[in-house]
Amino acid sequence: MPRDGDATRPRRQVRAIGAAIEGWGTADGASRRPDLPWRHTRDPWAVLVSETLAQQTQLSRVVPAYLRFLEAFPTPAACAAAPLGEVLRAWEGMGYNRRAKHLHGAARAVVADHGGIVPDDLATLLALPGVGPYTARAVLAFAFERDVGVVDTNAGRVIARSVAGRPVRPAVAQALVDTMVPPGRGWAFGQALLDLGATVCTSRSPACMACPLRRRCRWASAGRPDPDPSRGSAGVSVSQSTFAGSDRQGRGRLVAALRDGPVAAADVAAAAGWPDDPARAARAAGALVVEGLAVRDGDGLLRLP
Repeated sequence: MPRDGDATRPRRQVRAIGAAIEGWGTADGASRRPDLPWRHTRDPWAVLVSETLAQQTQLSRVVPAYLRFLEAFPTPAACAAAPLGEVLRAWEGMGYNRRAKHLHGAARAVVADHGGIVPDDLATLLALPGVGPYTARAVLAFAFERDVGVVDTNAGRVIARSVAGRPVRPAVAQALVDTMVPPGRGWAFGQALLDLGATVCTSRSPACMACPLRRRCRWASAGRPDPDPSRGSAGVSVSQSTFAGSDRQGRGRLVAALRDGPVAAADVAAAAGWPDDPARAARAAGALVVEGLAVRDGDGLLRLP
């Protein structure tokens, strides 16, 4: 296990923490959040879709989008065969439209290079468009039930606060979580760890008295001093820039308008929400074209691909 000063514990203690998390998560015989539909499948395509949708998005919005997307594209082949514009239409309401483009690209790579079957090894998953370390390991753990750890924002808080008691680098956090996985329990442990961070070891008001690690947690044992060790730790997201009035908002408005049909050049500024700043709107539209999220036809109309 990589060393990071006093950020690690003896392997025996780390494994005991993993067992406590897994036991808490399955204490009632099921996952803590069985209402999440992707927890009832081991289809790697469905898991990949759910993980891509869930990036930087509230789960309450992900559930209907997940069901809608899989109804339209139940397999990688179905997604790969569709124009990107259709995939973007199915992505409606989710924002970060580049994720839809990446998922479409991943589906095409799966069909072209892997016979339509989502691969089951880390290196090959990481080679798919838009698939990073967390998503690749999530597919391995939640579709193929491999004993690999997953480190997202929620898991990162638990690791930094309870296991390390200080911020940890990505390699150390990953090694700690991999060590924590009880043998043969990769799926259950991974879900429990994410649930613990999402429902108990929360960002602003952690419910330490309800935590199965309260007697083992270094941060709680020290009286929860400032600064919170999860800040700046591996996997823990930082605050994003304000969305209102941002270029992201204008780009999202443009894509939303394109879902209803082509937009003439004269209407781009209004569609982006900047009727008094056509130059900014034109730049946003140009960026969408460069990224492949929109095209201009011979008449100058902006369309979905």
